[in-house]
Amino acid sequence: MRLLFSLFLSFFTVYRLTIGSSFAEEIDLDAGAQVFSDNCAACHIGGKNSVNPQKTLELEVLSKFSKDSVDAIKLQVENGAGAMPAFGDRLSDEDISNVANFVLNSAKNNSW
Repeated sequence: MRLLFSLFLSFFTVYRLTIGSSFAEEIDLDAGAQVFSDNCAACHIGGKNSVNPQKTLELEVLSKFSKDSVDAIKLQVENGAGAMPAFGDRLSDEDISNVANFVLNSAKNNSW
């Protein structure tokens, strides 16, 4: 009985690790920085906002407007809002994920 339980536990663990890793999102901050440079820096250089100076990419401002999570930033990039155009039809899901992670990381570390 112990042998069966051990085998079951081993297979279950391998299964969970395999399934979990296949759904894990790869994050590439360098690629995100490149996407930002190519598509966002014209308006958001240094984490600022040349169109609407009150809506910078500083963490306090992102928090104020509920844009302080990767998912919220991805939604903004994909769909745009206000003067910001939508990039969902121009960027891949991977590019959007990378740039969202880059933006949040830069905001959290104040590394613009």
